[in-house]
Amino acid sequence: METVFVNLITLAEPPAEINIIELLKQATPVVKGVMGVLILMALIAGYVMVYKWLMLRRAQQQLDQFSEIFWKSKRLDEIYHASEHLLFSPTSQIFRAGYVELSKLKGGQGERETMHGQMGELENVDRALRRAHTAELVQLEGLISILATTGSAAPFIGLFGTVWGIMSAFLNIGKQGDASLVTVAPGIAEALIATAIGLIAAIPAVIAYNYFLNRLRVIEAHMENFSSDFLNIIKRHFFK
Repeated sequence: METVFVNLITLAEPPAEINIIELLKQATPVVKGVMGVLILMALIAGYVMVYKWLMLRRAQQQLDQFSEIFWKSKRLDEIYHASEHLLFSPTSQIFRAGYVELSKLKGGQGERETMHGQMGELENVDRALRRAHTAELVQLEGLISILATTGSAAPFIGLFGTVWGIMSAFLNIGKQGDASLVTVAPGIAEALIATAIGLIAAIPAVIAYNYFLNRLRVIEAHMENFSSDFLNIIKRHFFK
């Protein structure tokens, strides 16, 4: 009896090694489609992360350069000409919008003598600054929503693929009539890969979204402070 048992162990085939690539090939069409969507989302999110990092880095650098030029210069026209080379600085674009509006108002002196006329002209400059502020903020925030969407939707898409894969695995178990671990494990493993890919896509997107949001808040604070300072300078020197 002992000899027969030893022979059975010897003749028993070793369990097949689980290969992730093979599991992906054997996955159901729905699970494959879910994985394809998640991989596409991850690639798009990766592109957005690199693009926005470079964009915000360049914006911050030119913002600092323009701030130094603005406070060191004594003439607005000199600052305006210098800002032509700093087109990626949001504060330089706000300054250019305010300077253009101020130049238009300086050309007409009709209502400058009255307090009502001066307040109206000042409001025009303020509106120009606010419009430029909004335009720059919209541009800086562009594509950030893709990271938020990826971070929130990717885990649920992956979970849908996992649920579908597990359903298919249990259906196969019912057809084969075999509930052993060798039969159950591959189907569940291929289903769980969808959730793993969803998390791989979502986690970096959430981290990058929070990072960029913090950077944007800092830049926006600089923009608001500059608009206020520039408007105060205009009040002191042009609307006395």
